[in-house]
Amino acid sequence: MTASWPALTYQSHFWEHRDPLASRRSQKRNRGYFQAPVLPCIAEEKPDLPADVQARALEASSAMARFDQTHQNLGPFPFASVLLRGESATSSQIENLTVSARKISLASIGAPIGGNAQLVARNVSSMQAAIRLASDLSPQAILDMHLELTRGIQADAGHLRQEWVWVGGQSPVTATFVGPAWQDLPDLLEDLTAFLRRKDLDPTVQAAIAHAQFETIHPFTDGNGRTGRALISALLRARGVTRDLIIPISSGLLHDIDRYISALESYRSGDVVPIVECFIDAIETSLENTRILAEDIENYYQQILASRSRVTSPVRKIASFCCTEPAFTAAMIEDSTGIAKSTIYRLLAGLVDLRLLREEEKIRGQQTWSSPALTGALDEFSRRAGRRRFS
Repeated sequence: MTASWPALTYQSHFWEHRDPLASRRSQKRNRGYFQAPVLPCIAEEKPDLPADVQARALEASSAMARFDQTHQNLGPFPFASVLLRGESATSSQIENLTVSARKISLASIGAPIGGNAQLVARNVSSMQAAIRLASDLSPQAILDMHLELTRGIQADAGHLRQEWVWVGGQSPVTATFVGPAWQDLPDLLEDLTAFLRRKDLDPTVQAAIAHAQFETIHPFTDGNGRTGRALISALLRARGVTRDLIIPISSGLLHDIDRYISALESYRSGDVVPIVECFIDAIETSLENTRILAEDIENYYQQILASRSRVTSPVRKIASFCCTEPAFTAAMIEDSTGIAKSTIYRLLAGLVDLRLLREEEKIRGQQTWSSPALTGALDEFSRRAGRRRFS
């Protein structure tokens, strides 16, 4: 059963850009007319979903709210920052930006690790910006999210594109999808953010549709996928579904990328059921995956405490910090906990001896450590996200 939704219409445009390095055959194949979508306004549209899909969406929203309430803290340490890293990594993994949690964490505190590590570390900043901007779901907020994600990487960071973009192929002529004309982008984002500010839709349904619309708008030359997934977290925070945590829905979408892409295509044809069902399943899968991550981190915390003959307040504080920050300096612990540096160095040295911490290369002259158990748990979280079943 399909749910009626305004489908895209199309306008014909001519592409005559020539690549002097391309073969004559390639130039001929990539020159000619192509179809660019004209997106309908959705600000006041309401999907007519089947009753069973509506019921599942409502339960998914409730499940996220319950999880947020019960898992905002694991024992004495906050879980929010760990989930933020997990969602950032899996959101990037959807676009084949794959790198270990250890490298991401070291890059985020200034280690000279290039390539994907820097890009994914930027995704953490984008997610943080999304949460800060949740109270103002406006076109400018979306630009700010993109700026956080691509600052220093893209020349047009935080700016709408002023050119054609496409997916697949070597030109709009041979592409599998072409974004709408850039002249329409300001109006399309105004319409989308009006839809985001509505309170009369189930949040899961609203997130699925808003995400599909954003990806269809494709407002940037690059970084659309990661910005669009950050927007999901902002919406869930704005609707009050989450108050402390980021639900790592990307880890659920990563579970079946082909289905996700097919659902986007169905949305563009006027059927919202597949994308809503895709989001419902992604939420269910991501919550299961996250519960396993929570257990792994709780076990690490207990392992640190069990390594000490006497569990003092500084030991508990450092154990909590090690379960929150995958890579850090002594100054970071001092700023967070107020523990004297001499005590910090002594306790960290003991954890290194027990292989509960790993001493890394110095960063800008500062001694640095990483938490193998925490980075390992985050890597396992990402690996599980790519599997159909969990064990």
